Amino acid sequence: MTLASLRRSWQIARTLHRYRLLDLLPESRRPALLVWLDRLLFWLPRTAQHEAPAVRLKLALQALGPVYIKFGQMLSTRRDLLPDELADALALLQDQVPPFSPDQATARIEAALGQPIDALFDDFNPTPLASASVAQVHTARLKSNGDEVVIKVVRPGIESVIRADLALMAQVARLLAASPTGQRLHPVEVVEDYRRTILAELDLTREADNAQRLRANFEGSDALYIPRVYEQFSHPNLMVMERIYGIPVTDIAALHAQGTDMKKLAERGVEVFFTQVFRDNFFHADMHPGNIFVSREHPDDPMYIGIDCGIVGHLSEQDKRDMAEIFLAFFNQDYRRLAQLFLQTGWVDAKADPVAFEHALKQVFAPLENKPLSEISFGQLLVDLFRTAHEFGMVVKPQLVLLEKTLLYIEGLGRQLYPQLDLWDTAKPFLEQWMAQQMGPQAYWQRVKESAPFWAEKLPELPDLLHDNLTLGRTLLTNPRQVLEPYIQERRRQHRSQIFLVIGGCLVISSTILFGKTVTIWPSMALATAGFVAWITCWRIRKP
Repeated sequence: MTLASLRRSWQIARTLHRYRLLDLLPESRRPALLVWLDRLLFWLPRTAQHEAPAVRLKLALQALGPVYIKFGQMLSTRRDLLPDELADALALLQDQVPPFSPDQATARIEAALGQPIDALFDDFNPTPLASASVAQVHTARLKSNGDEVVIKVVRPGIESVIRADLALMAQVARLLAASPTGQRLHPVEVVEDYRRTILAELDLTREADNAQRLRANFEGSDALYIPRVYEQFSHPNLMVMERIYGIPVTDIAALHAQGTDMKKLAERGVEVFFTQVFRDNFFHADMHPGNIFVSREHPDDPMYIGIDCGIVGHLSEQDKRDMAEIFLAFFNQDYRRLAQLFLQTGWVDAKADPVAFEHALKQVFAPLENKPLSEISFGQLLVDLFRTAHEFGMVVKPQLVLLEKTLLYIEGLGRQLYPQLDLWDTAKPFLEQWMAQQMGPQAYWQRVKESAPFWAEKLPELPDLLHDNLTLGRTLLTNPRQVLEPYIQERRRQHRSQIFLVIGGCLVISSTILFGKTVTIWPSMALATAGFVAWITCWRIRKP
């Protein structure tokens, strides 16, 4: 362990003690090593003594810096694992990081481009437009055509910091996993999910690819616009994209001032989400309000603008069908069907009691039975469902966590824009249409059309294949030994080689035993030599 790692370990241990984070675990279920370490630091002062445990965890992550802040933000989406009060506190974490110096920004941009900034850009502003834990953004204008752009550049030295912190997180996760509470929270899997997510954010070529794919999926759409990426400038540490001037989606006053159709805007957010998931199977999984703007054009027909495409999600075809059926069972409040789906998909342990699981689902839905659908939070219901399923052995897949998180963002945003939003009413027709397309005659005809090129290529070979198989079948009926003889000989050769292999092994083992019990080595060497001869014979028999 390096000196830097030791220093960081000390800082983490001090923070755990300072904010009494062990109090988050029941006393009987705390890892012994962490308890022992906390007691050794008895001489250090405590902080935020009278704050709730959830608030102390939030403050501790803020004290540890940007990598842990982003980890807390990710944890806030794991409502299937965490109590609501803990998830709510972590959701308030703000990723506010001082910008790095203009000289460093200029040096990194020029190193990535291989040219001076002035050779490619005019009006480069060394003062960043925004600064976050992984990267910061500068504005400029393309020298070639005058387009206004933003330049996103990765923070210097951040990768080594992230990897060091990830290694320490993994060590703490393994300690927690040894306790009963830790086994329930799956800390190792959670840290691994975070590792994949944050390392993906470090590679801006991946974000550029994601943005281009999302832009192509919504080309010509009046619902979502993804700014253009200038691919010729893409680099792992650098990304250049079109600058946009939309209204932040949280600026409700500005949206009302320009006469935005808020109902249509809220419903479009739901439609965009389900289109990405079920039509494109590729969805923007970081749709928090800071990444969403609204176009200033056509307020009566509003369009979203999405940025920061570093985190995306996709489902397998089977998971996509399963999720659609689960959503529809939600809409129909069919608890038995939900229980069957979770058991059939393998998301819940096959040994789980289906009757008990169905009863647990009814407990989730019972408080909602007399409420109108417009007053029910679809996202929170999905969280409660995953939380209940977790008690019956479900480990939520990372892609389903991204789906759940995105749905919570979209629904919360939609209700903020238009409190009367009925997500159920907006989403149900979309899902029913998609299911009909997947399961009906149209779906089967589509599969036939998709496989037509394959069969067109293989069709000329079918007569020869049919003739060969008929000839083989006739030979097998009239003279089976002629067909089977090669297989019989091969099986005999394998059998003989296995016999020599076993004999050789026995002889070598016997020689080893004899060597330890006799004075002279010659009998032992003779047995060993015979064993090796048997192995060579085995090899020669196996060799075709």
